[in-house]
Amino acid sequence: MRPLVRLMLKSSLRQIRHIAAVPQSQARDTVAEVYAQARREFGVVAPPLALHSPAPETLAASWLLLRETLLADGRLSRAAKEAVAAGVSRANDCSYCVEVHEAKRATLPGADVHRPLAVWASGAIGGQAGETEPPFDAADAPEVLGTAVTFHYLNRMVRLFLPDSPVPDAAPTAGRGPVMRLVARAMRADRGAPVTPGAALGLLPAAPLPAGLDWAKATPTIADALGRAVASVDHAAERWIPEPVRELLHTVLASYDGAVPGPSRGWLAEATAPLDQAQLPAGRLALLIALNPHQITEADLTDFRAAHPGDRELVELASWAALTAAVDIGTRLPAPGRTPHPTAAAAH
Repeated sequence: MRPLVRLMLKSSLRQIRHIAAVPQSQARDTVAEVYAQARREFGVVAPPLALHSPAPETLAASWLLLRETLLADGRLSRAAKEAVAAGVSRANDCSYCVEVHEAKRATLPGADVHRPLAVWASGAIGGQAGETEPPFDAADAPEVLGTAVTFHYLNRMVRLFLPDSPVPDAAPTAGRGPVMRLVARAMRADRGAPVTPGAALGLLPAAPLPAGLDWAKATPTIADALGRAVASVDHAAERWIPEPVRELLHTVLASYDGAVPGPSRGWLAEATAPLDQAQLPAGRLALLIALNPHQITEADLTDFRAAHPGDRELVELASWAALTAAVDIGTRLPAPGRTPHPTAAAAH
């Protein structure tokens, strides 16, 4: 069993599809700094993080989100935040993330205590979680909702760039659970190394908290991480993604009700009708990543790559679309003493 685990950890970056992640031995500057922090504070350079490496600032943004919400020491236990991560991943039908975070949760003390958080998080999409009273208080909202936003983001990236499971297909069915638990135990900070809130914020410039995420203000390091990450991803998008594509996604999200569009792709043709021919590949892919990554086809990627062959452009477009959708969901999530912000997507 352990040789399989070692092989999985050693070769995990080969699971990444559509782009070539920067190998740890070749990492430089920002990529090397993020990889080093991830090894020290997360235990591994996990594929959902490494897939961002062709775009260094986007990699830093994804690390800030993951670190400050899920990993940093705070009011809530890691088990509680893993429950949120697993619940959101289940809502998004991201089997890769469900497998990883359910396995991690099973290795932590008090996992069953946090089942209400997992149930709540599994409905935490498009405001649907508002049907029930949140099982946390206002002081816990930054960590709970911050983790939810992070995984609404990561689930969309994982659906595009990773397979359905981190365990190789050749692994026997009976052994998958034990293998994942061993892998999950490797996902921890170095012994005696606290994950101090805010210690990685210097990777990106300071930026204001996006509109509608006021629930984050009670924990300044989470608010700061959200502001820096969103601004960095938006800045990359503004450099080259056509303005009509960016405006279209915000317009569509402004009336988004949380329901996954489909089962046909008729919704996509209708939504992208205002775009000209040159803008269609980026517009289609952005809307699919944001609203229904399950419907992405090889043809969508081929059309996009015809105009934008670089890995960096694909990562930046995917990250911008995924994070824009995740922030929009974050504006709609209820928290104790706070009214959701239904129109924040239009203002963002």
